[in-house]
This record gives sequence, structure tokens and C-alpha cells, in this order.
Amino acid sequence: MPAVGILAAPPAELRDLILPVPTPAGWDVLVRVDAVAVNPADCRVRRRKADDGQAAVLGWDAAGVVAACGAEAAAWFQPGDSIYYAGDVNRPGCNSAYQLVDARLAARRLANWSAVEAAALPLTGLTAWEALFEHLGYAPDAPADGRTLLVVGGAGGVGSIAIQLARLVPGLRVVATASRAESTAWCRQMGAHEVIDHSLPLRPQLEAIGIPAVQSVLLLNRPDEHFAALAELIAPFGHIANVVPFSRPVELNALMRKSASFSWNYMFTRSMFQTADMARQGDILARLTALAEAGRIRSTRREHLGQLSARALGDAHARLERGDAIGKLTLSGFSNFQEPV
Repeated sequence: MPAVGILAAPPAELRDLILPVPTPAGWDVLVRVDAVAVNPADCRVRRRKADDGQAAVLGWDAAGVVAACGAEAAAWFQPGDSIYYAGDVNRPGCNSAYQLVDARLAARRLANWSAVEAAALPLTGLTAWEALFEHLGYAPDAPADGRTLLVVGGAGGVGSIAIQLARLVPGLRVVATASRAESTAWCRQMGAHEVIDHSLPLRPQLEAIGIPAVQSVLLLNRPDEHFAALAELIAPFGHIANVVPFSRPVELNALMRKSASFSWNYMFTRSMFQTADMARQGDILARLTALAEAGRIRSTRREHLGQLSARALGDAHARLERGDAIGKLTLSGFSNFQEPV
């Protein structure tokens, strides 16, 4: 089957490959990949590829159709089901014509969304849901009057859906950060009440809109730059949820006098460690499907880059690494590849 992957690092160049079609067993379903999206995680995995001579296929955002099921997975899905998922970063990714994914990590996708629209949602939707509703303690339709959420990096993939999900919480004031007119407009389009510039000091901008402190922060961008300021802005007993790795040690003692909390949210934890609640991710995706069907959230796809190839995927990675991408970038799968018999 056709695929795009990397063979060695450095420089970890993306290449067009031909690989065997895998066979599902156990909890796995074999998925014909119809569309994929790209994420900064793809770039991080590409950069740290071991020089072991083995091909590595990246990509953890996909929508497709079930082609075959393992024994346990057959209780969850049947061939022909249209599903979407992020998957497991420790397994081959979705930048291929077919992929194996654990059925417990997937859900049926919307009938009225294209595969491209659906592929933009899983990884970022799961990340935002876990951060907002598991770490920060909010819940859809549960009032949070008088509380403010600051989304640092609101125009990226996670920020785009996090703003929408946060707006499902009545009374929660959602403030996003952006640094360009285009990204500011996008944050407002996603539903942010206010947008401030993260390239400028945050406190004066928040005070100017009547916010002396914030009860919660979703940190999605450049944590090394922003953490010290956020430690000053967080309210007593507030909570900072972070999804991006620091490049140097951080001084968590800055949160002590406020009894403020800091937590990591790594979307792959459940699949990586095969946690007892791993199926929770499939449940979350089903909730996202229901919200989309009800018109309460929309796809965050911003731009479609054509059919999957090393050239097109390389362009997508380069744009993510520049740090100025808005929303999600998507690609179509290998539609001309004949299904396995």
C-alpha cells in the first residue's frame, strides 16, 4: 500500500513508501484512510526518529472506513462503518492507505461532515476535552458564573476547538490570545469573548477588560515564554493545564503561595499506557460527534492541501514548524489505491 514516512534521522526527510497492508486482530480495526490532519506532535516525532533503518509512518488524526475487524473489535464496529480517531503515538500513524487502530480509541463520525472535516477534529478535540473537562473541572452546560478561562494560543488546532468547547460552559468568560489580525479574527470566529495579544504583556491587557486574575489557563503555545506571567495572573486556587513541553526547567514554586495547580495533559497517555479507561477516548469522540450533529461545534479545518504525498505532507510540516498555522491543515488519503481482497 502507498504511505508517507521517514527512514532515518537526521534529517528525517518524508518519503513516499510502499508498505504491506496490515492485518487486524484482537481490538484492532483495519481502516481505509480517507483523510488526515497534521499536528505539531507529528513534527516532534519526526525530529526524534531513531536512525534504525526502519520506516516510520506518522500521523495521528484520521477519518476513514472500517475495512476489517479483529475478534474483539467486531463488537464495536463493522466493515463499512465511517469512523474517526487519533490513535496511538507508539504505533504506525495514519499517513498511509490503510491503518490499524484500537477500536476503543475510535468513534463513528458525522454523516453530514466530509472525511476531511472530520479528520481535523480527533487529536485536538480529545486534547481540549480532557484539558477543559477532566483537568480544569468544567463541564458542558454546567454553569461557571464569574470564572475566566485564558486560552494561550487560541488560533492553533487545539485552541480552535477548545474555545468552542469552553463556550458550552454557561457563564464562563473565554479570553484567547493571538498576535496577528488574521489569528485574532479566527479566535473570535471560534467564539472567544475577547482576544489579547500574547506578544505583549498580558496583565495590562487583561486589566483593561476588567480581569485582574484568571481562574484557569489552557497553555497551548510557548510555555517557556508565558509561564512566569501566568503564575502571576492565576487566581488563588486556580489551575493551569499545559499541553506543550517546556524546553527548560520551570519554577513551579511560583504557584505555591496561591495554592494554584499545574497539570499536564498528554492526549496519548491512555493509549500509551493501555489504561483501564482507554475506551474513554472513543466515548469523548462520540460526544464530539453528537455536539457537531447538534450544531454546537464546527470543524476547525482551515485549509486543505490536496492528496497525501511526501511533498504535500512536507509542506504541511513546514507550515506547522513556522508556528503561524491557523486552525487545522488536512490532506486526502490515497483514494486511487485498490482495497485489499
